[in-house]
Amino acid sequence: MCSRCCRGNWRTCVCGPTARTAQTTTLFLTGGPLNNTRQTGKECIMISHVRTPLVLMGMLLWASTAAANQPRQDPRIGIVVMAHGGDADWNRDVEATVQPLRDKYPLEIAYGMARTSTIRAAVERLQNQGVQRIAVVRMFISGDSFLPETEYILGLRDHLPQLDSHSQSHSSHQSHASDHDAGHAGHHSAEHGAGGHAMEPPQPIRPKVQVAISRQGVSESPLIEQILVERVAALSRDPARESVLILAHGPESDAENHRWLEMMRQRSAGISAIGSFREVRCEMLREDWPQKRALAEQRIREFVERHSRDGGRVIVVPFRVAGFGPYQKVLQGLSYIADGRGFCPHPNMTTWIEQSARKCFQE
Repeated sequence: MCSRCCRGNWRTCVCGPTARTAQTTTLFLTGGPLNNTRQTGKECIMISHVRTPLVLMGMLLWASTAAANQPRQDPRIGIVVMAHGGDADWNRDVEATVQPLRDKYPLEIAYGMARTSTIRAAVERLQNQGVQRIAVVRMFISGDSFLPETEYILGLRDHLPQLDSHSQSHSSHQSHASDHDAGHAGHHSAEHGAGGHAMEPPQPIRPKVQVAISRQGVSESPLIEQILVERVAALSRDPARESVLILAHGPESDAENHRWLEMMRQRSAGISAIGSFREVRCEMLREDWPQKRALAEQRIREFVERHSRDGGRVIVVPFRVAGFGPYQKVLQGLSYIADGRGFCPHPNMTTWIEQSARKCFQE
């Protein structure tokens, strides 16, 4: 039993002698890595995130089993999950994550970055189901992302404040959807797909029921630590010759970037329980700012090149809600191991959504 990765819960421990087999089975059922590889550059192995009917059946089985073991909660309380949105795979990961909660609460997803139309539609659907209170859970890495815009749309503030550099930087993602959390099939497919990232000015919608919103980002939850541990453990074979690289989007502000890195290091601390890796490095790509991104790309590529020499292996894990973002393009031609999976789908993300919803009406 391990106190680092599983907090004393043997069912989730990835450090014991039987953990490898258990992890492989769990990851397969939730759409995880299969034994499909392809060559890129020298020996790069990108473990394909294959979607098969059996995998999807497994995801639904996990969701339905989890839901069946939970009592129905008060149907007068509904949940809106705000998520960036992306291509079909990205959205499917989010859907699998929220599915266990649908038998407990009326629940809707509002894709987009604080997009008025999707939030309005989600709220109206819940109101039509007779809910009296709505918890809006903002499933973004940073708790600051689109907070004032969301408050304004939901009528929780009268005026939209002057955007600071952080909010402006996130607003710029409207034109960089392919590089943000969606980060899959390109800007146009993300913009016109279910994610819907076209620019849309915030407009108040004035809900008819009581609404409260979550304020903490995904990265602030200790639940993320176990997800990172499991993602790395599933890919690791010999920690003594492996290095781990955890990549995130990153903000514009250097001060905020430092805070993000500190948070990432806290969340990745449990990885050491797997074994003695050569190095565990957290990096920000600073994706939407060309000069900062160029420096970050150079630093990231140098890390992978250096640690993949002399029989070394580099495991790359995205610190993202879902998907691999633009990292495959950034790392093109280099040797590394990845399965392209973000935090979703994972039971801890389901738990995080429910905890965040409950907290909305406790504050």
